[in-house]
Amino acid sequence: MTQLINRFVMNLAPTALMGAVVLALLAAIPTVRAADTKADVKPEPKKWESVITAGATLARGNSRTFLGTLGLNTKRKWTDNEVLFGATGGYGESSVSTTAGRVDNTTDSYLKGFGQWNHLFSSNFYGGLRVAGDHDDIAHLTYRVTISPLGGYYFIKQTNTFLVGEVGPSYIIEKFFGQSQSDYLALRVAERGEHKFTSGAKIWESLEFLPKVEKFENYLINAEAGVSAPIRKALSVSLILQDTYKSVPATGKLKNDLKLIAGLSYTF
Repeated sequence: MTQLINRFVMNLAPTALMGAVVLALLAAIPTVRAADTKADVKPEPKKWESVITAGATLARGNSRTFLGTLGLNTKRKWTDNEVLFGATGGYGESSVSTTAGRVDNTTDSYLKGFGQWNHLFSSNFYGGLRVAGDHDDIAHLTYRVTISPLGGYYFIKQTNTFLVGEVGPSYIIEKFFGQSQSDYLALRVAERGEHKFTSGAKIWESLEFLPKVEKFENYLINAEAGVSAPIRKALSVSLILQDTYKSVPATGKLKNDLKLIAGLSYTF
């Protein structure tokens, strides 16, 4: 009987996750459609535009689980310059009762952040510098620091929509658990885009590809896609998909790490 219940739960979990994703997307569709029927209204200029996103999952009983995430993104634009900063972190743990007692496991523990400065040489073309850092206990990544001078171009630059492409060299310093530090040169090719609806709904995505110059089959991919829909003036519900792929991971670890984060976002 116990095996039958466990099998039922295992089969139900992916379905429940998919159902949650579908419901979140369906909740955003009416807002997006309503936004399309409204006239484009130019927003008032802001000094800083910041968004903080938080999500948490908690369970108590035969199993004790906790998963919390927190993220902050902020940016500011001047006539000839723009700066972007972002940081995300998450921690998760689970505890299961057995005949020998409780078994505790850390299911997630990561921290990442970036800062970027761009100087515009024209309305569409810019040069800049990006510095990013990562730490992930589950992937056995002690640290990774990426320094990237870059050139960028706005393929689309409108009031509520943008699409940019960036390219340049990168210097990467990284260390995995139990391994010595390594540093190498890489090529960075990236793009990111965003569209804001007049209702306050927003969709965005980003992708960067960093192959090692001396060995292109050794590469890193970072990707993100998200959607948010407002429930109050400054409060939104959000769904974010993050993916990190390292072609040469730490010893004994998988190449791909995928995270689906549902939470609340506050804009200020």
